[in-house]
Amino acid sequence: MKPRKKTWQELPCGAIIEDLSAVLENKTGAWRSMRPVWKADRCINCLTCWIYCPDSAIMVEDGKMKGPDYNYCKGCGICANVCPPKVHAIEMVKEQK
Repeated sequence: MKPRKKTWQELPCGAIIEDLSAVLENKTGAWRSMRPVWKADRCINCLTCWIYCPDSAIMVEDGKMKGPDYNYCKGCGICANVCPPKVHAIEMVKEQK
């Protein structure tokens, strides 16, 4: 009889980042192929893009969007997809290198 494999609850954690300063020093947005373009005049500051951004690459100050942080944005397009359709304040365009 084969030994029982561990379930996901029994497996050890794969990685823990204890020092976040190393993460912040490594800019991760250099390899994207698309980039979000924010239209401030259309934005209603609902901050839905900020909530859904998996890389925390939406800059917010005093409760208002300041735009994408291109140093960390990977161009996934989630921000543009969750922006309300009638607002359409974020558009994805090809990255120019």
